[in-house]
Amino acid sequence: MSPAGPQKLFIGGEWTEPANGHYEVIDPATEEVVGLAPEASRAQVHEAAAAAKAAFPAWSRTHPEERAAILDRTADIVRRDFAAHADIARRESGATASTARGMQVGVGIARFRRYAKGALEPVEEAVPPQVNEAGPMGRAGIFGALAVRQPVGVVTCITSYNNPWANPAGKIAPALAMGNTVVVKPAPQDPLSVYRMAAALAEAGVPPGVVNVVTGSGAEAGEAAVDSPDVDMVSFTGSTAVGQRIAEVCGRGMKRQLMELGGKGAALVLEDADLGSAVAGIGTTFSFYSGQICTAPTRVLVHRSRQDELIAGLAAYADALTVGDPADRATVVGPVISAAHRDRVEAYVELGRKEGARVVTGGARPARPARGFYVAPTLLAGCTPDMRVVREEIFGPVVVVVPFDDEEEGVALANDSDYGLIDYVWSADVARAFRIARRLRSGGVGVNTVGRNMEAPFGGFRKSGVGRDVGSYALHAYSETQAIVWPG
Repeated sequence: MSPAGPQKLFIGGEWTEPANGHYEVIDPATEEVVGLAPEASRAQVHEAAAAAKAAFPAWSRTHPEERAAILDRTADIVRRDFAAHADIARRESGATASTARGMQVGVGIARFRRYAKGALEPVEEAVPPQVNEAGPMGRAGIFGALAVRQPVGVVTCITSYNNPWANPAGKIAPALAMGNTVVVKPAPQDPLSVYRMAAALAEAGVPPGVVNVVTGSGAEAGEAAVDSPDVDMVSFTGSTAVGQRIAEVCGRGMKRQLMELGGKGAALVLEDADLGSAVAGIGTTFSFYSGQICTAPTRVLVHRSRQDELIAGLAAYADALTVGDPADRATVVGPVISAAHRDRVEAYVELGRKEGARVVTGGARPARPARGFYVAPTLLAGCTPDMRVVREEIFGPVVVVVPFDDEEEGVALANDSDYGLIDYVWSADVARAFRIARRLRSGGVGVNTVGRNMEAPFGGFRKSGVGRDVGSYALHAYSETQAIVWPG
């Protein structure tokens, strides 16, 4: 386990004192200090990348069965301390108790299990033989070929604050399964869970240098984790603006990228939709992690004939939700991650008012709890496609409603976005919904559901990202493809 007291960095298999001291990790629900996270210097981050580079040759040559066994043991060790991990995750992220247990730590365990199996997946694919005539390249012959997936090398994993277990595990586990080594830079708001993950990996037998964790409250640590010359790939989950800056650095160094960025998911509700299902799905923007989720259906496009009915249903859903202490099992809506983010979400609601939107419910800071960074579930109606609240990612429990008059207009509005992560279609005619789904410019489409298939590729079009992960697609994302050719 990681040492007691102020958290240390994890570099080269050693718990290391940070060069720049510590900063406070704050509980978004109580505004109390959860713990002290280390402030790494730029030199320490580069030291972590160097340790990962030194560990890569041996780790990349380990048998897949050995990597699988370590990932499986990691899952066992995390499960052993499940309650303690869920408590820390809840306190540092503000997630409700059920979310911290099931969607954070529980999903983190599941991802280590999944990629223990993934380590054993074939990495070689036969290419059909080719008959070559004699020529400048040599004698005539039949040439065989293999496409072989090789590890990329050192991968920097920069993770998001909205899920301090599932998101890092979804990067670390497939990267290790493929034989890469990693430098992990967690979000500054809730990094303590990731250090516990590193401790579990070390206990499970990950060799020194294969996994390194560095943190900082500002941009310095993340910048160093991207620009280190020892880093071959950057896997990033976060805002589009930060992703664009990372991509510029990666471009200069020709580093591989996997980017899961912002979203403004369109929920297309057709005139024949089951509104009960639509309300329950769209309502997850209010109820799941206070809308701090890139896949949330925040931009509701509804056929004008069903608009009033849908708005009434969403307002009733939002008003019935219990806002409060995430430690209370009855709570559905907890706080957002920080005071700064609460102020940002509230500023967007006020902007919506100024743009002409009507606040149907919410729109004011909850009176209770008295402490914590709470935002009331908010529904904005009377919106138009040009409003900033319709076009920009708010990343909070705010839903905007825009009407349309026919299917063509609905599809056009859905595609009129800088983003394209996940969209949704609600219709009683499934064939029609699938036809519309094929026309939507997004990495995923949910038909009558906000559920996910965790083997399906995940990623975005346009400014929502680059590349695909989840399931076996993550193993491909953390690998390079090599061709081996020989004469038959």
